[in-house]
Amino acid sequence: MPVRPIYLDHSATTPLDGVVLEAMMPYLRENFGNPNSIHAWGRRARQAVEEARGAVASLVGAKDREVFFTGGGSEADNLAIKGTALARQQKGRHLITSAIEHHAVLDVFSWLGKQGFDVTVLSVDETGRVSPKDLERALRPDTTLVSIMFANNEIGTLQPVAELGELCRQRDVLFHTDAVQVVGHLPLDLATLPVDLLTMSAHKMYGPKGVGALFVRRGVRIDPLVHGGGQERGLRSGTENVAGIVGFGAAARLARERLAAGEHLKEAELRDHLLEGLLEVDDVLLTGHRTDRLPFHASVCVRFIEGEALLLRLDAAGIGASSGSACTSGSLDPSHVLLALGLDHATAHGSLRLSLGKDTSREDVDRTRAAFREIVEVLRAMSPFGRNK
Repeated sequence: MPVRPIYLDHSATTPLDGVVLEAMMPYLRENFGNPNSIHAWGRRARQAVEEARGAVASLVGAKDREVFFTGGGSEADNLAIKGTALARQQKGRHLITSAIEHHAVLDVFSWLGKQGFDVTVLSVDETGRVSPKDLERALRPDTTLVSIMFANNEIGTLQPVAELGELCRQRDVLFHTDAVQVVGHLPLDLATLPVDLLTMSAHKMYGPKGVGALFVRRGVRIDPLVHGGGQERGLRSGTENVAGIVGFGAAARLARERLAAGEHLKEAELRDHLLEGLLEVDDVLLTGHRTDRLPFHASVCVRFIEGEALLLRLDAAGIGASSGSACTSGSLDPSHVLLALGLDHATAHGSLRLSLGKDTSREDVDRTRAAFREIVEVLRAMSPFGRNK
């Protein structure tokens, strides 16, 4: 009897939930109208878009009109950062981010730096956390925007977002956070959280790829990046991806139900069981914070072996994993996130990320623990850099 494959790369993407697919299908078939048309077909599409907007807003504690749909998380990051920097440049041209951001953030700041903006990149501690004191010291009278991700996609560490955001609010500085790894997996309430802009992505929470959203707090003005038809109240032109947006809304409703049922707490228990098994193996180092991390996320570095070899062996055993960000998995360079933690290049090359999903079982975790131990022993025996060589 074939062994069931185990997918443990949910930080890269999640499978499309069957309920989400079912909700989307009518808008790929009979309900094909343009939501900007005034006839019945258009009105049905518009109603579906607005109902989805309400579902996404409810998931994060926002008002409906504070949610703007985009083509994904990267576009939402670009819109938040470029849009704010350009809209507020008369106030100042100083921007702040951290060394462990996703490249959808880091590359935008790099581009803005070439346009004459002054960019400060904050370091992190060995767990990947930004110090509020470091941020406080970096803030200046001409600072207009701070962007610190809510949780890191490679190491799972959660940032002290409330404290960081409050520091910005006291200085009239806008605070943006990339929360694509958090939305749908941890409770959020933007009614009380001091965040001005927040990035979301449907495919990280069992929705479709190619659709994201940006929360923009009421009263915050940012410049659009895409001009044309004036959709999304002028902030993001282009005919809306109705089926994708409907799917995002359906995924948001399901996520809200799972959070209310406390499934994220059960997921954290399974994560801890997985981490315990990984760390029982000699010379395996935890990356990220031990407790203040995403409930579904386990990440380690394995000394004396290459992460790529480990991934290939796990894949052959029917276990899907990652060595870090899916967006940079083709790179031969060690992760910028792991280097920012202070790890040396050799150790950083042995990185492994295992991210659980809503259907991951304890049996899956036990199989993964056993396979990991066996594969590490085999690879170390083959390696010229092994401990006993």
